[in-house]
Amino acid sequence: MDLRNAPVLVVGAGIMGAGIAQVAAQAGHGVQLFDTRTGAAADAKGRLAATLEGLVAKGRLGADAATAALARISPIDALDEAAGAGLVIEAIVEQLEAKRALFRQLEGLVAPGCVLATNTSSISVTAIANGLAQPGRLVGMHFFNPVPLMKLVEVVSGLQTEPAVAEAIFELGRTWGKTPVHAKSTPGFIVNRIARPYYAETLALLLEQAAEPQVLDACLKAAGFRMGPCELMDLIGHDTNFAVTQSVYEANFFDKRYVPSLVQREMVAGGLLGRKSGRGFYRYGEGDGMPAATAAAPGAPARAHEVTVHGPDGIADMLEAAATKALVEQGLRPARDRESTWTGLRVDGARLVLSDGRTAQQLAAAMDTTDVAVFDRPLVLPAPPGAALAFALAPHAGEGWRTQAPAWLAALGFAPLALADTPGLVVARTVAMLVNEAADAVLQGVCTPEGADAAMKLGVNYPAGPFEWLARWSVRGVIGVLDALDAHYRGERYRTSPWLRRRA
Repeated sequence: MDLRNAPVLVVGAGIMGAGIAQVAAQAGHGVQLFDTRTGAAADAKGRLAATLEGLVAKGRLGADAATAALARISPIDALDEAAGAGLVIEAIVEQLEAKRALFRQLEGLVAPGCVLATNTSSISVTAIANGLAQPGRLVGMHFFNPVPLMKLVEVVSGLQTEPAVAEAIFELGRTWGKTPVHAKSTPGFIVNRIARPYYAETLALLLEQAAEPQVLDACLKAAGFRMGPCELMDLIGHDTNFAVTQSVYEANFFDKRYVPSLVQREMVAGGLLGRKSGRGFYRYGEGDGMPAATAAAPGAPARAHEVTVHGPDGIADMLEAAATKALVEQGLRPARDRESTWTGLRVDGARLVLSDGRTAQQLAAAMDTTDVAVFDRPLVLPAPPGAALAFALAPHAGEGWRTQAPAWLAALGFAPLALADTPGLVVARTVAMLVNEAADAVLQGVCTPEGADAAMKLGVNYPAGPFEWLARWSVRGVIGVLDALDAHYRGERYRTSPWLRRRA
């Protein structure tokens, strides 16, 4: 099955439908554009003309190519005008019955060989196909907004989707300059499912009053994410984000891993929806915006008698290089214990420990000392100078170590941000949960590890894919954080995926 020259019908002339029409037309297809709203398809073509003119003005598209692409787009007033379509892409309202009714209508108009594709972001492709005479030709073709710029396309197969149909859409996505990934029709598909912990862990920390939104955002942005979860939820809209979370939660039979947040429900109830309402986690208006996270401003570390870097990994190597530089003025050079069971810094009797999921209080008990501080996992190595890094102190740490722990983190090149003593802090627990969710998706046949990595990098601009993080970290390390979270909270939310257990 080859769709490269197929006439295309796009149903729905909103932002997504118009974007799909533009991409198909630029790829050389004749495109018919239909919308039930009178004049909407013609208006969409007018907006596309302005968009293409803008691309020409910026030198991103030739004038002749723009003219030709626009000429290939034909607004139509009735669906029966598109009887010759070889591919239909639906981009209408996210309602199951509306989509079912449309495809049943289309089956009576188009040829038996015409492929039917839905751009749904959350509705089961299997459910949409229910009742069709030829359910095997229905497939999900989930684009991301803005369609012309975003490279990812999730090619979603329902239980009855024919493999040849899914493969034809996959290959078509490639010819359109996209990066397609195969997905099975399960709640959230790939991106909307795997991304849930990015919001959920921050919302859980806010519920516990572990830190302010700007602190949590700063820590995750320092880990390479383009936007922190709080500012991203403000951008998406809390009503939209909450609705997606509820949908995934309900579709997974109320699995506690996807439970919505009381914090976000209260914001939605109060109309604090984010940018579109002028206030969410942050205020939006003249002179407002995201406040800066204020790092502690400690002085230089006090003179130490002995400093030892513990651990065999790359983070320990980075700490050794930073500590060597920091100790020049004291005339010391750090020792190195590569056989240690923990990673971090021992300064005389005190310990600065890389999070393994346990709280500082738990580590202090295990190490039989009160002067313990735990710090979050740096994802970017070497860490950029002044990168925000969360830390927490054991409750019985002495006053001296309470000032020296952030002083040492600052001397090592970080901007230390204090958190309440919570398991996994911010980055370690968030990334561990993203990896865990991706592992379960692979276990259930939703996608491959490579597909998950591509989807999360291209669909939501993550700095790395979950399995790339896993390769840089370790299976045992991720499981350690998950098990610590599970032991602390005693619920189903932090159960470790069997896919990870088998590789431990």
